[in-house]
Amino acid sequence: MLYVDKTDMMYDLANSYKYVFLARPRRFGKSLLCNTFKAYFKGQKELFDGLKVMELEKMWKTHPVLHFTLSGLKDCSIEDAKSKLELFISTYEKDYGRNEAEKTPGARFRGLIHRAYEQTGEKAVIILDEYDSAIMRLMYKPKQLDEMRSLLREFYQVLKDEGEYLRFVFITGVTKFSQLSIFSELNNLYQISMLDKYSGLCGITQEELETTLRPCIEEYAEALDITAEEAYSLLKKNYDGYHFSENSKDVYAPFSLLRALNDKKTTQYWFESGTTKSLIEHLQHHPEFNPLDFDGAELSLMDFNMPCENARTPIPLLYQSGYLTILNYDREDDVYLLGFPNYEVRQGMVSGLSNYLMNTDDLEQNALVLAMARALKRGDLSEALTQLRSYIASLPYDIITKKEWMAKKKREAFYKLLIYVIFSMLNSKVDTEVKSILGRADVVIKTKTDIFVLELKVDDTVETALAQIDSKGYAIPYEADGRKVTKCGVSIASEQRNITQWRITDADGGVINEQQFDC
Repeated sequence: MLYVDKTDMMYDLANSYKYVFLARPRRFGKSLLCNTFKAYFKGQKELFDGLKVMELEKMWKTHPVLHFTLSGLKDCSIEDAKSKLELFISTYEKDYGRNEAEKTPGARFRGLIHRAYEQTGEKAVIILDEYDSAIMRLMYKPKQLDEMRSLLREFYQVLKDEGEYLRFVFITGVTKFSQLSIFSELNNLYQISMLDKYSGLCGITQEELETTLRPCIEEYAEALDITAEEAYSLLKKNYDGYHFSENSKDVYAPFSLLRALNDKKTTQYWFESGTTKSLIEHLQHHPEFNPLDFDGAELSLMDFNMPCENARTPIPLLYQSGYLTILNYDREDDVYLLGFPNYEVRQGMVSGLSNYLMNTDDLEQNALVLAMARALKRGDLSEALTQLRSYIASLPYDIITKKEWMAKKKREAFYKLLIYVIFSMLNSKVDTEVKSILGRADVVIKTKTDIFVLELKVDDTVETALAQIDSKGYAIPYEADGRKVTKCGVSIASEQRNITQWRITDADGGVINEQQFDC
């Protein structure tokens, strides 16, 4: 077995701060970190033999550790949540006793901390893992949300009131959801989520992959019959790309990376448990936004790192949940560039959105994907669009509401999203809203041999679409690429709710193919 040693950072945190909050995406090793803190504060020195902390810690005191994993409160009624919270507390009351006069979870928690200190002579350590699990699914249920907040607020209030009895408090979660309202009393909570120093605290860094995990890489490469360098490139494409601060270390998603190394194959592990469900529910409350357009968004820190309950766009949840990450930071303008961290996340998002957008069975989708993939492999964009047009005609009429359809901007956004999702399912590289010097191309599709630049127009002409490609220079960035560059104007009629015309031209404007439909 191999162990990626981060115990020096754990020691630094434990001996530099008293109240610490860390937000990281799910399956990033937060619970393992919590268990490491627990073992350290319980004085289990033997577990750390040979690790960095052994050179730093000399005392190895044993503290009472109260460790709560709040994921058990997810999808609970307020009554069930209260019962489970009391059950968590009762586990420790077996060790430190209970005062029957303490009725509420908050009162019992307070008494527990006092008795732990009195009986051991050492201050208590509190670990709260996944603090936001209980409230994430209540974002659009105000009554239940307020009730859950009240329950948790009393519980968390104890952490501030009983500070003199506490040695260390460590809280983890995925998002900053409701942080202001739940932790409002805990104003000395120190957030390390976006500090360069701790950017590699959870996850696997590039350096760790190249050193500690090098034997695993060599075994993985041998199993796939590729070189170690090719293995590094493949893993980087699929699982790397996370950055959590201005000068963050390069971080791989640990769950996916370690599964890939163990299974000796490359697939989409992060989404196995249906992680997009809560995200899709969230997006349904923001139908005016195309989440794929946020890949490449430039924003201030306030725009994407705020509590989700205060957000007017899906971006904070997309970032805090790990669907978007920091790609770059412009210090002069104080602007962050966000985007998908890697291929696994991008394809997982596409897969989730395909189920959301396309209410059809898998066989029908697979048939479409196969037909379009074969057409694009031949460089036949016209055939691919023909297949796409037939597929759109089969979609349920109410897939986009009448109210949304009446807004021209939303109609265009819907089709850009639909086309992006379908082409992304082909394993070709697809981008939307691609920047050039003078504007943004609607869709750019890249295959091994071709680059297709598409402009979509609702209730407008293909001439207008192609003129925009030329006037804004959308195809210019690809002229020196070496692949064949093709431009395409696509016209969509609101009455027919489908593609009614396209014109495909070469890089010089010569018409390759044109199709027009009456209905």
